[in-house]
Amino acid sequence: MAKPSKQNILPGADEALVVQLRQEYISQQQLYQSQTPLVQRFFETQAALVADALVQGMSQLRFSLPDKVVFLVGRKGEGQSAPLPAEFREQLVGGLMDRLTGMDIRAAMRQRLAELEQSVNPAVAASAGLLRYATVAHMVYSMLPAGKSVTYLVDAEDEIPNIPAGSDLEVDSAITAITDAIAEEAEVEDGRGELLVPYISAARAFFLPQWVAFDDQGKILVSSVNEAEAHVASMQRYLSILHTAVAIAPYTVADDEYQRRRYGILGQLVNQGRALARYEVQEIVRTVWKRAKAQDLNRGVSLSLPYFDDQKLAVEVHRFEVIPAGRIMFVPAFVVRATREQQAKVAQDTRLSPSTRRHLLSELREVEKAFETS
Repeated sequence: MAKPSKQNILPGADEALVVQLRQEYISQQQLYQSQTPLVQRFFETQAALVADALVQGMSQLRFSLPDKVVFLVGRKGEGQSAPLPAEFREQLVGGLMDRLTGMDIRAAMRQRLAELEQSVNPAVAASAGLLRYATVAHMVYSMLPAGKSVTYLVDAEDEIPNIPAGSDLEVDSAITAITDAIAEEAEVEDGRGELLVPYISAARAFFLPQWVAFDDQGKILVSSVNEAEAHVASMQRYLSILHTAVAIAPYTVADDEYQRRRYGILGQLVNQGRALARYEVQEIVRTVWKRAKAQDLNRGVSLSLPYFDDQKLAVEVHRFEVIPAGRIMFVPAFVVRATREQQAKVAQDTRLSPSTRRHLLSELREVEKAFETS
């Protein structure tokens, strides 16, 4: 029975750690808000450069720190400021030595910020912390579409909430609202508004309707499997950016907006990733039958079944042999036997999470059923 899921910023974590991260987040937020508007704009510009470099995995990154910052905020909100020494203003991350040691730009940036935050100069230390905060804020708030606030249901044997709570309750509306459509980017004619492209109700139930490729019955909503795979890749990139933000500043998990976006995109990715895998399995079944009727499977058969691994958050492939190579006539019963053997193996495979095993087992049973009725 599916039930609503409650969000938890750090499942299994000690309450003291959660409180510490939240206090650190609030402290950095208050310090950032105490800066002058000009300094905030400066940090926003540098944060955009840093975030782009981290997301793109660039080999080298240059950034600047402001000439003056507020480094201490009193109880009454008054700030104490100081200038930064000139030698700290320009920074370079990701030099030759980092590349030789195999350190990627994310690790190098974390290390440089940590070094600056340990400076005996309070303005330098504060500047590094402020840039860290501005960078993750840019990743969470500016680099990613905001999405809708959604509630997902979770099956009793599942681990990640991924069933939209309103998926079977919404009806198509005769009036298109801004939350139900995407505004196409195009030149707007005088006297006319933006062009709105409505989504079907199955898509509107998700966090980002524009990346929904399958409805709740597994029917494909886009023009091709390639387009569906592109949607899954977009969701994976979205989640990767959120994970990068946490890697740069762990206190990001205390941000309610981060939690809302992570919850929304994670449930949608798992739902659509599984739907994509099931759809491709159905295509494999159809292909096998087509080739069997054409007598094109009498030299051995191996299957590669795609499945969504909810630990890796990616579509993986489960490969197994049905008929060994050689001149053996294809018989559907061979597929039934092979899939039953694989079900026994998968059921004992502790490398997969329980929900991933359940998903893969359901695909194997689907293949078995497709060939046992012949």
